[in-house]
Amino acid sequence: MKIICVGRNYADHIEELNNARPDAPVIFLKPETAQIRAGEPFFYPDFSKDVHYEVELVVKINRVGKNIEERFAHKYYDEIGVGIDFTARDLQSELKGKGLPWELAKAFNGSAPVSEFVPISEFEDIQNINFSLELNGETRQSGNSSMMLYRINYLISFVSKYFMLKKGDLIFTGTPKGVGPVQIGDRLTAYIEGKKLLELGVK
Repeated sequence: MKIICVGRNYADHIEELNNARPDAPVIFLKPETAQIRAGEPFFYPDFSKDVHYEVELVVKINRVGKNIEERFAHKYYDEIGVGIDFTARDLQSELKGKGLPWELAKAFNGSAPVSEFVPISEFEDIQNINFSLELNGETRQSGNSSMMLYRINYLISFVSKYFMLKKGDLIFTGTPKGVGPVQIGDRLTAYIEGKKLLELGVK
């Protein structure tokens, strides 16, 4: 199983970090060891002093495929969940400043907690789903999948040109504005359409 992540897929998040708007999806990977199962805590890494939360809709791939045409991409998933892309922002800035890859800041152990998954049949339109994140009971991020620069089916088609997709692979589809730091003792809660799907503490 691999975790495929999409960066800079919401215009408001691009603006808040003063990043350039991409002309193609920005893709990076996390290993299986980054995943935290529902109910498990996030342990703050000792190599960072500025870890940020980034809430994202997560698609679970249900069959093997490569070079998938966008018009057939909907056949490759039938569940969606919510996850948090934890980012060591201080380390990421240092790496970016040196022109180096981001993986140390993005792919470390426990950096990808993921909720249980729900059938997409529960939603009228996969590209019109509300999701949000609370930090200690206060809403910090809220977005809608209609705000994506690159839609889910396009992302699946794009990624499949480079990586063979396998059953169980996860695609983090990008985060809206409102990212910010977490501290030890914080509690994070993520929702899809107002339904709590993920809750975890920071230790």
